[in-house]
Amino acid sequence: MDNLLAPIKSFLGCETPDAWIALASEPAHLSALLVDHCNCELKAAQTAMFLIRKYAVDKSSGETLLAWAKPYEEFVYHRDRDLQAFLARGGKKNELAAELKPKTGFAHGEDLIAKMVRLIKEEFHHFEQVLEIMAARGINYQNLSAGRYARGLMAKVRTHEPATLVDKLIVGAFIEARSCERFAKLAPHMDEELNRFYVSLLRSEARHYQDYLSLAEAIAGEDISERVAFFAALEAELILSEDTELRFHSGSPAETGVSCH
Repeated sequence: MDNLLAPIKSFLGCETPDAWIALASEPAHLSALLVDHCNCELKAAQTAMFLIRKYAVDKSSGETLLAWAKPYEEFVYHRDRDLQAFLARGGKKNELAAELKPKTGFAHGEDLIAKMVRLIKEEFHHFEQVLEIMAARGINYQNLSAGRYARGLMAKVRTHEPATLVDKLIVGAFIEARSCERFAKLAPHMDEELNRFYVSLLRSEARHYQDYLSLAEAIAGEDISERVAFFAALEAELILSEDTELRFHSGSPAETGVSCH
């Protein structure tokens, strides 16, 4: 685990504050943490899917991607969601109906598709795993307001191409790296089942961060260390500054109290 986490710790601008670990590991906050974790897995898949659709494939392949996401999004966004029916559909729903075809004019299309499709498959699988853990514990899925973390990072993405894509990939690398770091930090404070589950996620999260970063470097075609340093400082500021909501990527708990809703 130390070898796996070493590059992530050097990549991130700070470690998660102990105050966040203490708050997040309280049994009273477990339901909110698991629900937000579930949401994060879906958002990660949706983000990767957006990148493929926008940059790497034609309209037909884009429709194939939307169909892939449909059962997951229907479960989350429909009020009359049926957890057992969703889980009963099994692994078949996490399969692409057709091969994606890279569109011409984007040299890195095949690489982006390969890396992001693998990421999406894993994030959808993790989404289902969290749902199963919640169901076994009698925790109902619910909609939670989004935290400020991802929004704060995306607000600083440049607005001209290819800089926009490069920055989005760097942001994706930081989100995945932080997820990996927090799973490792939380695992020792969780019960045996969650400890095993969080540890099992470390390898894929670490690879996701590396995939995002390698794509950013390749697409930029130049040194991106300055942009990486910029987002490292921004990400650390979001993690260390006070936050009034507890989310999987929220900042240090505010002294005035934290909401889990």
